[in-house]
This record gives sequence, C-alpha cells and structure tokens, in this order.
Amino acid sequence: MQSYKELVRAFSNIDNERDMEKFLGEILTESELDALVFRWRLMKDLYHGETQRHIAEKHHISLCKITRGSKILKNKNSITLKLLKETENK
Repeated sequence: MQSYKELVRAFSNIDNERDMEKFLGEILTESELDALVFRWRLMKDLYHGETQRHIAEKHHISLCKITRGSKILKNKNSITLKLLKETENK
C-alpha cells in the first residue's frame, strides 16, 4: 500500500500536461495507456447520456466493463464526475 500512496503523491506533484503526458508514457506500456484512454472514453460516453447497452454495442464490449463506470458517475461526490464536468466546461 505504501507504493500506491507514493504513486498517488507522484501524480499529485505533476502540475502541467506535458510532464504528465511524459510521465504516463514512461511508466505505462502502450497497451496500458490504450486501456486507460478507453476507460476514460467509456466514462465520457456515460456522462453524455449514452446507455450502457449502446456503449457496449458501439465498442463491442460486455456490459460488465461499463457497469462500474455507471456506478461511479451516479455518486455525486465522484472525482471522476467532477473531472468530466470540468473538462466539458473548458
């Protein structure tokens, strides 16, 4: 758990997009980055009101991959929801 907290601290210390992009590229493989970007895309689809079934059909994935994101966005205290709102307002 200490390594997790160290990683969180490392992320928190990065204060610009260029450094974050470089850091992510250094610690994640291309497939890990693709998975992270895909997860964000699913969250955005849900945020924009697309149904889970439509998202599953569009991306050819199971509903199970989408359910977690849906639950997260239903929580009004979700950091992900906050970030999506901020991203949309820019």
